[in-house]
Amino acid sequence: MLLRETIDRIQPTDPRLLVQAQARLDRLTKPVGSLGRLEELAARYVMITGELKPQLPRGAVFTFAADHGVTAEGVSAYPSAVTPQMVLNFLRGGAAVNVLARHAGIEVRVVDIGVNFDFDAAPGLIHKKVMPGTNNLLVEPAMSPAQAEQALQVGIELAREAAQQGIGLIGTGEMGIGNTTASSAIAAVMTGRPVFEVTGRGTGIDDTSHAHKIEVIQRALALHRLNQADAMQVLAKVGGLEIAGLTGLMLGAAAARIPVVLDGFIAGAAALIAVGLQPRCKDYLIASHRSVERGHQAILEHLGLKPLFDLDLRLGEGTGACLGISLVFAAIKILTEMATFDEAGVSERTEGGKGIKG
Repeated sequence: MLLRETIDRIQPTDPRLLVQAQARLDRLTKPVGSLGRLEELAARYVMITGELKPQLPRGAVFTFAADHGVTAEGVSAYPSAVTPQMVLNFLRGGAAVNVLARHAGIEVRVVDIGVNFDFDAAPGLIHKKVMPGTNNLLVEPAMSPAQAEQALQVGIELAREAAQQGIGLIGTGEMGIGNTTASSAIAAVMTGRPVFEVTGRGTGIDDTSHAHKIEVIQRALALHRLNQADAMQVLAKVGGLEIAGLTGLMLGAAAARIPVVLDGFIAGAAALIAVGLQPRCKDYLIASHRSVERGHQAILEHLGLKPLFDLDLRLGEGTGACLGISLVFAAIKILTEMATFDEAGVSERTEGGKGIKG
């Protein structure tokens, strides 16, 4: 079974590689530790990939698109029709993720894993539809176990293909009206936090709609009686197809020792499921940013991930992941392109700390 095989292939990272990478970083022409989180990022890339002298990797952000049956409950400020409209915008290169991907020098791969719309064949669109949107999680499971596993396998297969094509850095993205509701439900179960603590305003709903959204999630969780220890059950009953696809992508990338740069709240919900299925997956995840969506901080704390930046982003699509990938690129260049003191003929720190570096 592909899912089981992939989970079993994910190996623990080797902290000795972290030490070796840091040893080189400490010999570069700068005060020790003076590039802060960039040094940490470079060392983590080495630890994840096993490449002590890495080449700048080829990067790609995968933007999974799917619809959600729970939108029938009025939990979003936008209609479901926006999902396919935005997919077409991605394909035309006109969305924020396209702009930031071009800025970072990476490609956007758009995946229809569950949009309630039949797209014609189009350059850049990956057709992997499992079903035309999830069921309404308030009245029935969002997906059957078989559908959830099929969506996971889509992500795993895309990660495998990316590895075969030489992709060395993967970013996560998504589009799906209603997906903050599904993500909040996942976050509440997997972190153990109350629903109101992890439920934000998504696309910008007002106070009345926000209170209604919280109530919908609470009623759904009461209906399904979910167990935090059964991540697969949580995903199937209250998750989303794009969330499942992202989860599979993370697992598949980790099995191939490819770092995954997470976007925001939705990617965080997928990461909770991925880590629930295989705790070792966490070491392969890099949090790009802290989203304005209130549940994201709870997710980051639960996973023990420290975001690289906080720019008050809450768009999704993979926008934060693109910026995060550009920082990973910068960190790798620091590691591989900066000269050491020996190479540059620069005097090192003197015993009293008053060398030319001071």
